[in-house]
Amino acid sequence: MTLIPNYKTMRWKNRRESRNVEDRRGEAIPGGYSRRGMGIAGGLGVGRIIFSVFRRASGKMKMVMIGAVIAAMVFFGFDPLSALGMGGGAGGGGIFGSSGKTEQVGTAPDADDEYGPFLRSVIGMNEDFWAKELPKYDIRYRPAQVRIYSIGTKMDDGSVADARMGPFYLPAENRIYIDPTFFEQMRDEFNIKGEFARAYVMSHEYGHHIQHILGRTTALHSKHGKISKTEYNQESVRLELHADFLAGILAHHDDKNFDSLDRADILSAMACAKAIGDDMLQKRAGQRINSDHFTHGTAEQRARWFMRGYTNGKLEEGEQIYTMDYNRL
Repeated sequence: MTLIPNYKTMRWKNRRESRNVEDRRGEAIPGGYSRRGMGIAGGLGVGRIIFSVFRRASGKMKMVMIGAVIAAMVFFGFDPLSALGMGGGAGGGGIFGSSGKTEQVGTAPDADDEYGPFLRSVIGMNEDFWAKELPKYDIRYRPAQVRIYSIGTKMDDGSVADARMGPFYLPAENRIYIDPTFFEQMRDEFNIKGEFARAYVMSHEYGHHIQHILGRTTALHSKHGKISKTEYNQESVRLELHADFLAGILAHHDDKNFDSLDRADILSAMACAKAIGDDMLQKRAGQRINSDHFTHGTAEQRARWFMRGYTNGKLEEGEQIYTMDYNRL
């Protein structure tokens, strides 16, 4: 049974469901993935976190992590390469190309599955709002496509999206990819509860689609290799905080027009934003906080910009993220 845990409920039922959501759960996927290049906006997964944590860890912490991996290999037969997307089995940790080997089968949704209707409703909320909002600024809106899948799924270019990357937006396809079991990972590993926390995640990814329409994503990717790594990371932080702001704008107007949220819903979204702040992820790894490695913003920044969008509700207010002094974000 895949009912959404009833911690605190936003009022999403009986809303229009998007027709731009494709559900591929239960389909066969090819095994033997190989790593693919950049081109993703957003995303949070176990493999990515583990790799990032190891890369930034102190020498002592790296030894601890290596010891843990060795212990897992000995006692549980765990393949560490598969967790990081480097093995020949399930893949993971990002977007992977297929070598066409043994097929796996994802888990099909149950008859009483709520993740499908929930995701279609949340995407429908985003569609209805942005289709009306962007033309106010003489910007042509086009809807994002969404693929729901289990474990992995083929992408348009033949590569395979892997669930351990977490939800992500792929600008080349104007598409969001998500394995809904990510919501269970949020609950179990980050103690993030509440339906609106999940809606915030999806609205953040939809925010990346809006940024693509606005030209922000292309502008960032065009700087790759032309500025220092620290400067590029700072530009990435601006993009991610803007996506948080856009998610807040959606929440502002949806709540205003449909009375869809309570205070507890907003608090759950802020808790989610804080839990995946770069500083919090570094702390969880026992590291010294190093702002040069930030790519998504601190816990305080992410929660604050979401709240500014929710409180203000004005698209133009978010433009200052790209012009204000980085240290004032």
